[in-house]
Amino acid sequence: MIARQMETSKKNIALVLSGGGARGLAHIGVIEELLKKGYEITSIAGTSIGSLIGGVYVSGKLPEFTEWICNIGKLDVLKLMDFAIHKDGFIKGEKVFKKLSEFIDKANIEDLPIPYSAVSVDILKHCEVVFSSGNLIKAIRASVSIPTILRPLNYLGTELVDGGVLSPLPLNSVARTENDILVAVNLNSDMPYARKHRTDEQGNFESAYLKAKEFINRRWPVTEKSKNIKVVGFFDLITESIYTMQMKLAEMAIEKYQPDIMVSISRFSCELFEYYRAEELIEYGRKQFLASHAIFLEGQSGKEKDIR
Repeated sequence: MIARQMETSKKNIALVLSGGGARGLAHIGVIEELLKKGYEITSIAGTSIGSLIGGVYVSGKLPEFTEWICNIGKLDVLKLMDFAIHKDGFIKGEKVFKKLSEFIDKANIEDLPIPYSAVSVDILKHCEVVFSSGNLIKAIRASVSIPTILRPLNYLGTELVDGGVLSPLPLNSVARTENDILVAVNLNSDMPYARKHRTDEQGNFESAYLKAKEFINRRWPVTEKSKNIKVVGFFDLITESIYTMQMKLAEMAIEKYQPDIMVSISRFSCELFEYYRAEELIEYGRKQFLASHAIFLEGQSGKEKDIR
């Protein structure tokens, strides 16, 4: 009975969505379950894919985006990536952002229905840049610019890259209201993940993705072949370095800000561009939220008993 009372008494949610490539599709499952539980999301802050999913939500296009991304296999995710060998990034980004712009409000951030922040990093001044006003699409474009993967955004004479470089889980950037519940979704948890059986279609797209990655790794090998040492290519070196950095920075943010509901998503659940696994990842986010939410309600129930 107490748990039910707690579930319906405090409704406002300050939502923080981390970066982590395709794992960010788990954010969709979390948002859907929050809304099913009757919570109201009153503010959002996101880094990288978190800024994208948050931006799609505040634009009111999450159902349409979800339907599209769950059918991405038919569109071929690699074609949307428009790979191009360039000194400042492998992916131009024009194709994918042209498509994503269909799901993102053209308005400025300050005109959105709730406070929203997208976190990027000024790579020249080595500092965070938090977009809480200005053009929403430009803010998201800056926030998702993974170094050496997606070209940086030239903005007011500086170069902006992925917010995950300094703030993979931007708990310090979300607007708060009195008595709201701080919910964080961390895509970089060092927990195990049991992958579901692949469909034939998923297998085909995974094969195409792995071939593209292997091409990059072969062209720029970082370690030489050895009987005892696995060859590490440029792509794997960069992505694994980013994952390691983000995992530690996220742990530090969680320890400092202590979210009320901490949703952990395994960093092993998928690789950077495995967007064709959308349904599996959305369901995973839903499952992880429900488990974390149950722990939260149990804790609130315990506090009520202590007061009595």
